[in-house]
Amino acid sequence: MSWEICKQQIVGFERAQYKSFKTKEEAEQAFSKSYEEIKELKGKKILHELTTSDKPILKSISVDAACAGNPGRLEFQGVFTDTQTPLFARGPYEMGTVNIGEYLAIVLGLAWLKKNKLDYPIYTDSRTAMAWIRKGHVNTKLEWTDKNKKLLVAVHGAMKWLKENKYDTKILKWNTREWGEIPADYGRK
Repeated sequence: MSWEICKQQIVGFERAQYKSFKTKEEAEQAFSKSYEEIKELKGKKILHELTTSDKPILKSISVDAACAGNPGRLEFQGVFTDTQTPLFARGPYEMGTVNIGEYLAIVLGLAWLKKNKLDYPIYTDSRTAMAWIRKGHVNTKLEWTDKNKKLLVAVHGAMKWLKENKYDTKILKWNTREWGEIPADYGRK
């Protein structure tokens, strides 16, 4: 249905509430929810209700980073995918990048899983961070200054951890197109 047709059905009604969806499936999932519940989702899908054959592994960890500017004020976190329960959060760091945050979040997830002897995959939406993990090296153009000294120390610590530790954890790419925003997303887009 086009916006013009929808607009004709709501214009002139006091307190009309409406929201668009990318797919008919998303609209149907939202139909049974209140408007407030739908607004809270902000691009996230209800993972338990996905009907596609390709679904995320719910018993996993999801990580994400947010940066106000690039470079800018950086923070990152990890959550349990299934419940969105926070596992860790770091930052803010001055003068970081999203890819550095994603990289650090993956390494923190790997270390936590190893320490707790758990075999969960880790999801990220950063191909760059995944490549840095595979290579064991952060390839950034970020200029290191006194403002981001703490972040640089964290990056070096993460690289050291990767060199000194073995792990079998699968690091998987989050399929945003099919699954919506990653559960660790900050919801600031």
